[in-house]
Amino acid sequence: MIRVPLTSKYAHDVKAMAAADPNAGLIYICNPNNPTGTLTSKADIEWLAANKPAGSVLMIDEAYTHISGAPFNSDLVAADKDVILLRTFSKIYGMAGLRAGAAIARPDLLQKFVPYSAGAMPVTAMVAATASLRVKNLVPERRKIIKDVREDVLTFLDKHNFRYVPSVSNKFMVDVKRTGEEAVLALRQEKIYIGRVWPSWPTYVRVTVGTQEEMNKFKTAFLKVMA
Repeated sequence: MIRVPLTSKYAHDVKAMAAADPNAGLIYICNPNNPTGTLTSKADIEWLAANKPAGSVLMIDEAYTHISGAPFNSDLVAADKDVILLRTFSKIYGMAGLRAGAAIARPDLLQKFVPYSAGAMPVTAMVAATASLRVKNLVPERRKIIKDVREDVLTFLDKHNFRYVPSVSNKFMVDVKRTGEEAVLALRQEKIYIGRVWPSWPTYVRVTVGTQEEMNKFKTAFLKVMA
């Protein structure tokens, strides 16, 4: 595995990814990215699909795309590009415990993907996913709810001069100005549980955007911990 640093704006560096290995088998992009919640532009993704090493496959994880409202990349699959899209019901549809999802690609690429599959999905997941797709207003309504709560907490961080990575997803990275593990443990003492710490960002923690009530409790606890 070759890891390529993000750009200064926390997007995937598509040119560096394309140049990282001329024999690359798979190039992976999560958009919006996890854990930063930041976007790589559609233009950059299209450039990578056109300029990646010959024979390699571009995998685009669109788990958080519904939340951001960014363009999907179904058009690249329709154009027979070497692209596999990943979709899930675990995020905006709220079905994390059921693990329903799909891969979208040319038949020959999907066939290569089969050995890495976990097998058939449970009937409960299939029924819930089908029911969710029939609720036409579900995605825009939940996108707005998440956006409103996210913007509220990011405004709070701005007000108190905390440094964070601007996010369009359901989580964000914030600088706690100490080891992230210390902040995680301190927040637990306040009964606030946040995400893990990444070795490349030792003083940042990932915070998931919950309900407005949950984020209000987070704000109170965060001010106390950061005092």
